[in-house]
Amino acid sequence: MHAEDRRAWECVEAANPVIAKLIDASFEAFRSGGRLIYAGAGTSGRLGVLDASECPPTFGVSPDLVVGVIAGGDEALRRAIEGAEDSTDDGRAAMRDLEVSSRDVVCGIAASGSTPFVLGTLEAAKAARATTGLVTSNTRLDRSTVETLVDHLVTLDVGPEIIAGSTRMKCGTATKLVLNRISTGAMIRFGKVYDNLMVDVVATNAKLERRARRLVATLTGASPSEIDAALEAAEGSVKRAVVALCRGLDAAGADAALERAEGFLRKALEEH
Repeated sequence: MHAEDRRAWECVEAANPVIAKLIDASFEAFRSGGRLIYAGAGTSGRLGVLDASECPPTFGVSPDLVVGVIAGGDEALRRAIEGAEDSTDDGRAAMRDLEVSSRDVVCGIAASGSTPFVLGTLEAAKAARATTGLVTSNTRLDRSTVETLVDHLVTLDVGPEIIAGSTRMKCGTATKLVLNRISTGAMIRFGKVYDNLMVDVVATNAKLERRARRLVATLTGASPSEIDAALEAAEGSVKRAVVALCRGLDAAGADAALERAEGFLRKALEEH
C-alpha cells in the first residue's frame, strides 16, 4: 500500500500547470466577488466539502467563499446514499440553488470523470458562464465528452488501486493534494498568508488563541501585555493587531491601512 501510495503524490506533478490555472481562476473569482465551488459524489464529494469547510478557520473567510456540494446532501457525508450520483438533474439543481454566475469557479471532482451528478453541475455552471474545472483519475476519459463543459481538466494518473476500484485510496489521496493546492494557492494570492504564516486565522478555541498570540509575537516582538491589548482592540484579528503595533496605529487606523492594501499585510506594513 505504501509503495502504491507514492504514486498519489508523484502523479500530481504532471498536473501542476493545470492546477496553477485553477488557482489563478479561483483568485480572480474571489477578487470579483465570486466563489470556488466544489462538486462531487461519494469520496470525491466528501473531499470537496472537507477542503471547503477548512477554509474559514484557516484563512478567516466567509463559509460562502469556498463551497462544497455533495450528491445526496449532508447526509451523504456520513453514509453512502444509493443512486445519489446518478442524477444530472440534481447536479443542475444544486447549481441553480447556489445561483452560480460568471464570477464563480465550479470544480467538479469525479474519479471516473463521468459521474452524472458532477456532469450536471458542470453543465449548469457552463450555462451560467462560470469557469469550470474537473479533477479525475480516468486517463482514458474521452475528452470530447467533457471538452465543452470543462475549461481546466486535471487528470491524475494514479494507476490501478491496490483494491480494484476503491478510489478512496490513491485517487482520493491525490485528489486531496490537488484541492489543497487550489484553495491554498488562491488564498495566498488573496492575501491570506504572510510568508508561511496564516495571519487571518480565526481564533475559535484556546489552541488558536495561543497561535494568534504567537503569530503577533513573531511578527512584532511586542511584550505579552502589548500583544493581549492589541488583539483585544483588534477583536482577535492578527493582521489588525500586527499593523497597529508595528505602525503605532489604533484599530481604526490599522483597518484603514489594511483596506488600502486590499488586505495584504505586507503592503500595509510597507505603506508610507
